[in-house]
Amino acid sequence: MERIGIERYVDTADGELIAQIQTAARPIYGLRVLHVNSTYHGGGVAAMLNCLVPLMNDVGVNADWNLLYGDPALFQVTKKLHNGLQGEPVELSKEERRAYLSVNEMFALYSPVIHHVVIVHDPQPLPMIRFRQRENPWVWRCHIDISSPHPEVEQMLRPYILRYDAAVVSSEGFKRPHLPLETHVMPPAIDPFTEVNRDMSDEEISSKLAMYGIPLDKPLLVQVSRFDKWKDPLGVLDLYCKIRAGCDCRLVLIGNMATDDPEGPEIFEKVRERARRLEDVHLITQTDPLLVNALQRRADVVLQLSLREGFGLTVSEALWKGTPVVATSVGGIPLQIIDGHTGYLVEPGNLDQAAERVVHLLGDATLREELGANGREHVRERFLMPRLLLDWLNVIRSLVS
Repeated sequence: MERIGIERYVDTADGELIAQIQTAARPIYGLRVLHVNSTYHGGGVAAMLNCLVPLMNDVGVNADWNLLYGDPALFQVTKKLHNGLQGEPVELSKEERRAYLSVNEMFALYSPVIHHVVIVHDPQPLPMIRFRQRENPWVWRCHIDISSPHPEVEQMLRPYILRYDAAVVSSEGFKRPHLPLETHVMPPAIDPFTEVNRDMSDEEISSKLAMYGIPLDKPLLVQVSRFDKWKDPLGVLDLYCKIRAGCDCRLVLIGNMATDDPEGPEIFEKVRERARRLEDVHLITQTDPLLVNALQRRADVVLQLSLREGFGLTVSEALWKGTPVVATSVGGIPLQIIDGHTGYLVEPGNLDQAAERVVHLLGDATLREELGANGREHVRERFLMPRLLLDWLNVIRSLVS
Protein backbone atom coordinates (compact mmCIF):
# COMPACT_ATOMS: atom_id res chain seq x y z
CA MET A 1 0.00 0.00 0.00
CA GLU A 2 1.31 3.45 -0.93
CA ARG A 3 2.96 5.48 1.80
CA ILE A 4 0.64 8.44 2.35
CA GLY A 5 1.74 11.22 4.71
CA ILE A 6 -0.46 13.84 6.34
CA GLU A 7 1.90 16.60 5.18
CA ARG A 8 0.67 16.23 1.60
CA TYR A 9 -2.62 17.88 2.66
CA VAL A 10 -1.13 21.04 4.14
CA ASP A 11 -1.93 23.13 1.05
CA THR A 12 -5.48 21.80 0.58
CA ALA A 13 -6.77 21.43 4.15
CA ASP A 14 -6.90 24.00 6.90
CA GLY A 15 -3.67 24.12 8.92
CA GLU A 16 -5.61 24.04 12.17
CA LEU A 17 -7.21 20.77 11.06
CA ILE A 18 -3.79 19.17 10.55
CA ALA A 19 -2.78 20.28 14.06
CA GLN A 20 -6.01 18.84 15.50
CA ILE A 21 -5.21 15.50 13.86
CA GLN A 22 -1.82 15.33 15.57
CA THR A 23 -3.39 16.23 18.91
CA ALA A 24 -6.11 13.62 18.53
CA ALA A 25 -3.63 10.90 17.57
CA ARG A 26 -1.24 11.50 20.46
CA PRO A 27 -3.22 9.65 23.18
CA ILE A 28 -3.64 6.57 20.95
CA TYR A 29 -0.14 6.19 19.50
CA GLY A 30 0.55 2.51 18.84
CA LEU A 31 -3.07 1.45 19.14
CA ARG A 32 -3.93 -1.44 16.82
CA VAL A 33 -7.05 -0.83 14.69
CA LEU A 34 -8.59 -3.29 12.24
CA HIS A 35 -10.92 -2.40 9.37
CA VAL A 36 -13.00 -5.22 7.87
CA ASN A 37 -15.06 -5.04 4.67
CA SER A 38 -15.88 -7.27 1.70
CA THR A 39 -14.02 -5.82 -1.31
CA TYR A 40 -10.74 -4.10 -2.11
CA HIS A 41 -12.14 -2.27 -5.14
CA GLY A 42 -15.44 -1.02 -6.52
CA GLY A 43 -17.43 1.54 -4.55
CA GLY A 44 -16.64 4.27 -2.09
CA VAL A 45 -15.80 2.15 0.96
CA ALA A 46 -12.76 0.56 -0.65
CA ALA A 47 -11.69 3.91 -2.12
CA MET A 48 -11.75 5.54 1.31
CA LEU A 49 -9.97 2.68 3.08
CA ASN A 50 -7.19 2.76 0.50
CA CYS A 51 -6.36 6.26 1.76
CA LEU A 52 -7.57 6.16 5.36
CA VAL A 53 -5.59 3.11 6.48
CA PRO A 54 -2.18 4.50 5.37
CA LEU A 55 -3.03 7.87 6.94
CA MET A 56 -3.87 6.25 10.27
CA ASN A 57 -0.50 4.53 10.21
CA ASP A 58 1.24 7.77 9.30
CA VAL A 59 -0.07 9.60 12.38
CA GLY A 60 0.86 6.79 14.77
CA VAL A 61 -2.09 4.38 14.80
CA ASN A 62 -1.30 0.81 13.70
CA ALA A 63 -4.14 0.22 11.25
CA ASP A 64 -4.78 -3.00 9.32
CA TRP A 65 -7.38 -3.96 6.72
CA ASN A 66 -8.88 -7.44 6.35
CA LEU A 67 -11.24 -8.72 3.69
CA LEU A 68 -14.23 -10.99 4.24
CA TYR A 69 -13.88 -13.54 1.46
CA GLY A 70 -17.10 -14.97 0.09
CA ASP A 71 -18.35 -16.85 -2.93
CA PRO A 72 -21.05 -15.55 -5.31
CA ALA A 73 -23.75 -17.31 -3.26
CA LEU A 74 -22.82 -15.27 -0.19
CA PHE A 75 -22.92 -12.00 -2.08
CA GLN A 76 -26.38 -12.88 -3.42
CA VAL A 77 -27.47 -12.96 0.22
CA THR A 78 -25.62 -9.83 1.31
CA LYS A 79 -26.98 -7.90 -1.68
CA LYS A 80 -30.48 -8.84 -0.48
CA LEU A 81 -29.55 -7.51 2.95
CA HIS A 82 -28.21 -4.32 1.39
CA ASN A 83 -31.44 -3.84 -0.54
CA GLY A 84 -33.53 -4.65 2.53
CA LEU A 85 -31.70 -2.12 4.68
CA GLN A 86 -32.51 0.47 2.01
CA GLY A 87 -36.21 -0.37 2.25
CA GLU A 88 -36.84 -3.02 -0.40
CA PRO A 89 -39.06 -5.93 0.74
CA VAL A 90 -36.89 -9.05 0.62
CA GLU A 91 -37.17 -12.58 1.92
CA LEU A 92 -34.27 -14.71 3.06
CA SER A 93 -34.57 -18.47 3.28
CA LYS A 94 -33.16 -20.48 6.18
CA GLU A 95 -30.41 -21.68 3.85
CA GLU A 96 -29.47 -18.11 2.93
CA ARG A 97 -29.34 -17.05 6.57
CA ARG A 98 -27.27 -20.10 7.42
CA ALA A 99 -24.80 -19.38 4.60
CA TYR A 100 -24.45 -15.76 5.71
CA LEU A 101 -23.66 -16.74 9.29
CA SER A 102 -21.46 -19.68 8.32
CA VAL A 103 -19.07 -17.55 6.25
CA ASN A 104 -18.85 -14.97 9.02
CA GLU A 105 -18.21 -17.65 11.61
CA MET A 106 -15.40 -19.16 9.57
CA PHE A 107 -13.88 -15.75 8.95
CA ALA A 108 -14.13 -14.76 12.61
CA LEU A 109 -12.55 -17.98 13.86
CA TYR A 110 -9.59 -18.04 11.49
CA SER A 111 -8.91 -14.36 10.84
CA PRO A 112 -6.36 -12.86 13.24
CA VAL A 113 -8.04 -10.20 15.37
CA ILE A 114 -5.37 -8.96 17.78
CA HIS A 115 -6.46 -5.34 17.74
CA HIS A 116 -7.58 -2.80 20.31
CA VAL A 117 -10.46 -1.60 18.12
CA VAL A 118 -12.27 -3.42 15.29
CA ILE A 119 -14.24 -1.44 12.68
CA VAL A 120 -16.65 -3.54 10.60
CA HIS A 121 -18.00 -1.95 7.43
CA ASP A 122 -21.54 -2.59 6.15
CA PRO A 123 -23.73 -5.70 6.48
CA GLN A 124 -21.46 -8.27 4.81
CA PRO A 125 -19.15 -8.92 7.83
CA LEU A 126 -21.62 -7.63 10.45
CA PRO A 127 -22.25 -10.99 12.27
CA MET A 128 -18.58 -11.86 12.70
CA ILE A 129 -18.76 -10.20 16.13
CA ARG A 130 -21.03 -13.05 17.24
CA PHE A 131 -18.22 -15.56 16.82
CA ARG A 132 -15.35 -13.80 18.63
CA GLN A 133 -14.43 -13.65 22.29
CA ARG A 134 -14.28 -9.89 22.60
CA GLU A 135 -11.87 -8.02 24.80
CA ASN A 136 -11.91 -4.61 23.11
CA PRO A 137 -14.42 -2.24 21.43
CA TRP A 138 -16.05 -3.01 18.09
CA VAL A 139 -17.65 -0.41 15.80
CA TRP A 140 -20.16 -1.02 13.01
CA ARG A 141 -19.70 1.48 10.17
CA CYS A 142 -22.82 1.46 7.99
CA HIS A 143 -22.28 3.32 4.72
CA ILE A 144 -25.78 2.80 3.27
CA ASP A 145 -29.11 4.55 3.77
CA ILE A 146 -30.87 2.82 6.69
CA SER A 147 -33.46 5.52 7.30
CA SER A 148 -36.39 3.17 6.50
CA PRO A 149 -35.21 -0.45 6.40
CA HIS A 150 -37.45 -3.40 5.63
CA PRO A 151 -38.64 -4.67 9.05
CA GLU A 152 -37.73 -8.32 8.43
CA VAL A 153 -34.15 -7.48 7.53
CA GLU A 154 -33.79 -5.04 10.39
CA GLN A 155 -35.13 -7.62 12.83
CA MET A 156 -32.69 -10.21 11.53
CA LEU A 157 -29.65 -7.95 11.88
CA ARG A 158 -30.61 -6.12 15.06
CA PRO A 159 -29.20 -8.73 17.51
CA TYR A 160 -25.78 -8.46 15.85
CA ILE A 161 -25.83 -4.66 15.69
CA LEU A 162 -26.61 -4.49 19.41
CA ARG A 163 -23.43 -6.43 20.19
CA TYR A 164 -21.34 -3.49 18.95
CA ASP A 165 -20.00 -0.80 21.24
CA ALA A 166 -20.82 1.98 18.78
CA ALA A 167 -22.13 2.62 15.28
CA VAL A 168 -21.16 5.18 12.65
CA VAL A 169 -23.49 6.45 9.91
CA SER A 170 -23.12 9.08 7.20
CA SER A 171 -26.07 11.34 8.04
CA GLU A 172 -28.25 12.31 11.02
CA GLY A 173 -31.22 10.92 9.10
CA PHE A 174 -29.72 7.41 9.23
CA LYS A 175 -29.77 7.13 13.02
CA ARG A 176 -32.19 4.44 14.23
CA PRO A 177 -33.95 5.78 17.35
CA HIS A 178 -34.92 2.35 18.69
CA LEU A 179 -31.33 1.06 18.61
CA PRO A 180 -29.88 1.91 22.07
CA LEU A 181 -26.39 2.18 20.66
CA GLU A 182 -24.01 5.11 20.69
CA THR A 183 -24.17 6.34 17.09
CA HIS A 184 -21.74 8.81 15.54
CA VAL A 185 -22.41 10.77 12.35
CA MET A 186 -19.41 10.79 10.03
CA PRO A 187 -19.83 11.83 6.38
CA PRO A 188 -17.39 10.16 3.97
CA ALA A 189 -14.61 12.06 2.23
CA ILE A 190 -12.46 12.03 -0.90
CA ASP A 191 -8.72 12.16 -1.33
CA PRO A 192 -7.64 14.95 -3.70
CA PHE A 193 -4.39 13.15 -4.61
CA THR A 194 -5.72 9.85 -5.93
CA GLU A 195 -5.82 9.18 -9.66
CA VAL A 196 -9.55 9.85 -9.72
CA ASN A 197 -9.14 13.32 -8.16
CA ARG A 198 -5.66 14.64 -8.94
CA ASP A 199 -5.15 17.63 -11.23
CA MET A 200 -5.11 16.95 -14.96
CA SER A 201 -4.01 19.21 -17.80
CA ASP A 202 -6.36 20.01 -20.67
CA GLU A 203 -4.14 17.98 -22.98
CA GLU A 204 -4.23 14.99 -20.65
CA ILE A 205 -8.01 15.19 -20.36
CA SER A 206 -8.52 15.38 -24.12
CA SER A 207 -6.11 12.51 -24.72
CA LYS A 208 -7.84 10.28 -22.18
CA LEU A 209 -11.30 10.94 -23.64
CA ALA A 210 -10.02 10.38 -27.17
CA MET A 211 -8.63 7.02 -26.03
CA TYR A 212 -12.21 5.92 -25.28
CA GLY A 213 -13.73 7.49 -28.39
CA ILE A 214 -15.63 10.26 -26.62
CA PRO A 215 -15.89 13.34 -28.88
CA LEU A 216 -15.98 16.83 -27.44
CA ASP A 217 -18.16 18.50 -30.07
CA LYS A 218 -21.32 18.62 -27.90
CA PRO A 219 -22.24 19.43 -24.30
CA LEU A 220 -21.33 16.47 -22.10
CA LEU A 221 -23.44 14.91 -19.36
CA VAL A 222 -21.88 12.27 -17.08
CA GLN A 223 -23.03 9.95 -14.34
CA VAL A 224 -20.39 7.94 -12.48
CA SER A 225 -21.97 5.07 -10.55
CA ARG A 226 -22.05 1.32 -10.25
CA PHE A 227 -24.67 -0.25 -12.50
CA ASP A 228 -27.06 -0.62 -9.60
CA LYS A 229 -30.83 -0.14 -9.57
CA TRP A 230 -30.49 2.29 -6.65
CA LYS A 231 -28.36 4.56 -8.89
CA ASP A 232 -31.23 4.47 -11.44
CA PRO A 233 -29.20 4.33 -14.69
CA LEU A 234 -32.40 3.64 -16.63
CA GLY A 235 -33.85 6.82 -15.19
CA VAL A 236 -30.73 8.67 -16.38
CA LEU A 237 -31.44 7.45 -19.92
CA ASP A 238 -35.03 8.67 -19.66
CA LEU A 239 -33.78 12.05 -18.44
CA TYR A 240 -31.33 12.21 -21.33
CA CYS A 241 -34.17 11.73 -23.80
CA LYS A 242 -36.02 14.68 -22.27
CA ILE A 243 -32.93 16.90 -22.37
CA ARG A 244 -32.12 16.02 -25.98
CA ALA A 245 -35.58 17.10 -27.06
CA GLY A 246 -34.42 20.69 -26.55
CA CYS A 247 -30.62 20.47 -26.41
CA ASP A 248 -28.24 18.38 -28.51
CA CYS A 249 -25.81 16.76 -26.09
CA ARG A 250 -23.92 13.58 -25.26
CA LEU A 251 -24.23 11.21 -22.28
CA VAL A 252 -21.60 9.00 -20.66
CA LEU A 253 -22.55 6.42 -18.04
CA ILE A 254 -19.46 4.94 -16.43
CA GLY A 255 -19.42 2.43 -13.61
CA ASN A 256 -17.62 -0.69 -12.51
CA MET A 257 -18.90 -3.99 -11.16
CA ALA A 258 -18.12 -4.31 -7.46
CA THR A 259 -17.13 -7.86 -6.60
CA ASP A 260 -19.75 -8.03 -3.82
CA ASP A 261 -22.65 -6.86 -6.05
CA PRO A 262 -24.04 -9.76 -8.09
CA GLU A 263 -26.87 -7.64 -9.57
CA GLY A 264 -24.48 -5.42 -11.53
CA PRO A 265 -24.24 -7.47 -14.77
CA GLU A 266 -28.02 -7.87 -14.98
CA ILE A 267 -28.61 -4.14 -14.51
CA PHE A 268 -25.92 -3.32 -17.06
CA GLU A 269 -27.56 -5.54 -19.69
CA LYS A 270 -30.86 -3.70 -19.23
CA VAL A 271 -29.11 -0.36 -19.59
CA ARG A 272 -27.18 -1.49 -22.67
CA GLU A 273 -30.34 -2.75 -24.38
CA ARG A 274 -32.07 0.58 -23.74
CA ALA A 275 -29.04 2.65 -24.79
CA ARG A 276 -28.80 0.87 -28.15
CA ARG A 277 -31.92 2.74 -29.24
CA LEU A 278 -30.47 6.15 -28.35
CA GLU A 279 -27.90 8.39 -30.00
CA ASP A 280 -24.69 9.68 -28.43
CA VAL A 281 -24.77 7.45 -25.34
CA HIS A 282 -21.52 5.90 -24.17
CA LEU A 283 -21.53 3.06 -21.62
CA ILE A 284 -18.20 2.27 -19.98
CA THR A 285 -17.42 -0.47 -17.46
CA GLN A 286 -13.65 -0.15 -17.65
CA THR A 287 -11.97 0.52 -14.30
CA ASP A 288 -9.92 3.59 -15.17
CA PRO A 289 -9.69 6.25 -12.44
CA LEU A 290 -8.09 8.79 -14.79
CA LEU A 291 -10.99 8.39 -17.22
CA VAL A 292 -13.44 9.13 -14.40
CA ASN A 293 -11.31 12.12 -13.47
CA ALA A 294 -11.25 13.41 -17.05
CA LEU A 295 -14.99 12.93 -17.52
CA GLN A 296 -15.87 14.75 -14.31
CA ARG A 297 -13.57 17.63 -15.27
CA ARG A 298 -14.74 17.96 -18.86
CA ALA A 299 -18.45 17.38 -18.19
CA ASP A 300 -20.73 20.38 -18.46
CA VAL A 301 -23.03 18.81 -15.86
CA VAL A 302 -22.57 15.73 -13.68
CA LEU A 303 -25.70 13.76 -12.77
CA GLN A 304 -26.46 11.62 -9.72
CA LEU A 305 -30.04 10.38 -9.93
CA SER A 306 -29.89 7.88 -7.06
CA LEU A 307 -33.14 6.57 -5.61
CA ARG A 308 -31.36 5.80 -2.33
CA GLU A 309 -27.85 6.87 -1.46
CA GLY A 310 -25.69 6.45 1.61
CA PHE A 311 -23.57 9.42 0.58
CA GLY A 312 -22.52 9.36 -3.06
CA LEU A 313 -18.80 10.17 -3.11
CA THR A 314 -18.95 10.82 -6.85
CA VAL A 315 -20.86 14.02 -6.05
CA SER A 316 -17.97 15.38 -3.99
CA GLU A 317 -15.53 14.18 -6.64
CA ALA A 318 -17.31 16.23 -9.31
CA LEU A 319 -17.71 19.29 -7.08
CA TRP A 320 -14.01 19.15 -6.20
CA LYS A 321 -13.27 19.46 -9.91
CA GLY A 322 -15.44 22.55 -10.21
CA THR A 323 -18.27 20.84 -12.10
CA PRO A 324 -21.90 21.55 -11.13
CA VAL A 325 -24.04 18.56 -10.19
CA VAL A 326 -27.75 17.91 -10.60
CA ALA A 327 -28.74 15.17 -8.17
CA THR A 328 -31.65 13.71 -6.26
CA SER A 329 -32.22 14.93 -2.70
CA VAL A 330 -31.72 11.54 -1.05
CA GLY A 331 -29.42 10.18 1.65
CA GLY A 332 -26.17 12.06 2.05
CA ILE A 333 -26.38 13.99 -1.22
CA PRO A 334 -27.98 17.12 0.36
CA LEU A 335 -24.94 17.36 2.65
CA GLN A 336 -22.86 17.96 -0.47
CA ILE A 337 -25.16 19.95 -2.72
CA ILE A 338 -26.48 23.26 -1.47
CA ASP A 339 -29.38 23.81 -3.86
CA GLY A 340 -28.67 26.74 -6.15
CA HIS A 341 -25.19 27.28 -4.65
CA THR A 342 -23.09 24.20 -5.48
CA GLY A 343 -25.57 22.51 -7.84
CA TYR A 344 -29.24 21.59 -7.92
CA LEU A 345 -31.29 19.10 -5.94
CA VAL A 346 -34.35 17.45 -7.49
CA GLU A 347 -36.94 15.05 -6.18
CA PRO A 348 -36.36 11.37 -7.01
CA GLY A 349 -38.24 10.41 -10.15
CA ASN A 350 -39.03 14.01 -11.13
CA LEU A 351 -37.38 13.92 -14.54
CA ASP A 352 -39.09 17.11 -15.73
CA GLN A 353 -37.56 19.05 -12.86
CA ALA A 354 -34.16 17.47 -13.46
CA ALA A 355 -34.30 18.19 -17.21
CA GLU A 356 -35.19 21.81 -16.57
CA ARG A 357 -32.21 22.24 -14.25
CA VAL A 358 -29.77 20.57 -16.64
CA VAL A 359 -30.94 22.56 -19.67
CA HIS A 360 -30.69 25.76 -17.65
CA LEU A 361 -27.09 24.95 -16.72
CA LEU A 362 -26.14 23.95 -20.26
CA GLY A 363 -27.30 27.34 -21.47
CA ASP A 364 -25.37 29.41 -18.90
CA ALA A 365 -21.59 28.94 -18.79
CA THR A 366 -21.18 31.71 -16.19
CA LEU A 367 -23.58 29.97 -13.83
CA ARG A 368 -21.78 26.65 -14.31
CA GLU A 369 -18.49 28.30 -13.41
CA GLU A 370 -19.98 29.98 -10.34
CA LEU A 371 -21.60 26.83 -8.98
CA GLY A 372 -18.46 24.85 -9.72
CA ALA A 373 -16.26 27.25 -7.73
CA ASN A 374 -18.71 27.14 -4.82
CA GLY A 375 -18.78 23.36 -4.96
CA ARG A 376 -15.01 23.00 -4.84
CA GLU A 377 -14.76 25.22 -1.77
CA HIS A 378 -17.62 23.37 -0.06
CA VAL A 379 -15.78 20.07 -0.54
CA ARG A 380 -12.48 21.56 0.58
CA GLU A 381 -14.04 22.68 3.84
CA ARG A 382 -16.04 19.53 4.66
CA PHE A 383 -15.32 16.44 2.58
CA LEU A 384 -11.57 15.90 2.23
CA MET A 385 -9.69 12.97 3.78
CA PRO A 386 -8.03 14.82 6.70
CA ARG A 387 -11.45 15.62 8.18
CA LEU A 388 -12.46 11.95 7.93
CA LEU A 389 -9.21 10.92 9.61
CA LEU A 390 -9.85 13.34 12.49
CA ASP A 391 -13.39 12.02 12.93
CA TRP A 392 -12.13 8.45 13.20
CA LEU A 393 -9.35 9.38 15.63
CA ASN A 394 -11.91 11.07 17.89
CA VAL A 395 -14.28 8.10 17.79
CA ILE A 396 -11.48 5.63 18.52
CA ARG A 397 -10.17 7.77 21.34
CA SER A 398 -13.63 8.00 22.92
CA LEU A 399 -13.95 4.20 22.86
CA VAL A 400 -10.63 3.40 24.50
CA SER A 401 -10.29 6.31 26.92
